[in-house]
Amino acid sequence: MPFDYKKEYKEFYQPKNKPSIIEIPAMTFLAVRGKGDPNQENGEYQTAIGLLYALAYTIKMSKKSDHHIDGYFDYVVPPLEGFWWQEGREGIDYENKADFHWISLIRLPDFVTKADFDWAIEEATYKKKQDFSKVEFLTYEEGLCVQCMHLGSYDEEPVTIAAMEAYAQAQGYVIDINSSRFHHEIYLSDPRKTAPEKRKTVLRHPIKKQ
Repeated sequence: MPFDYKKEYKEFYQPKNKPSIIEIPAMTFLAVRGKGDPNQENGEYQTAIGLLYALAYTIKMSKKSDHHIDGYFDYVVPPLEGFWWQEGREGIDYENKADFHWISLIRLPDFVTKADFDWAIEEATYKKKQDFSKVEFLTYEEGLCVQCMHLGSYDEEPVTIAAMEAYAQAQGYVIDINSSRFHHEIYLSDPRKTAPEKRKTVLRHPIKKQ
């Protein structure tokens, strides 16, 4: 059976729908940065997702190529994630999606090196006839966070976020969103196939001691 990060690391991908405190270690990602409404048809965000998945599957299927990755094991491509913020604003204003800045992400297995990433960029560029120059090899340590499973539409996230912030405060923490620590979402449901009220999204906010 392929290694499934969602099942093997349930503390990161399958939290309960009640807030909890967690320490997130450094992880490596494929990442694309952008700005604008994620719902815009054929917009920058949707283009970014296409680039991420094309590259993620190029790396996953490297086992069938001439490129050998040391330590490779078969795995399920981890879920899409996103860091979100709006300039000059604390928190998120869901009514003004055009103001979103974002970093879209897909986690990479630890065995993938920068050299493997560079190979995948070259390979995908050749095979897909696309420009993958916007995709980054990003290592990020999120650190101490409060997180919760959100059940429902993305526009209803403020209710879950309020519960997360109240829980963090009760535990002696404050939310620590800044220019290098972000509102974080992990998408466990495909919005093309899942009704809004049934979507599962991990919500995560960085925190620090009061």
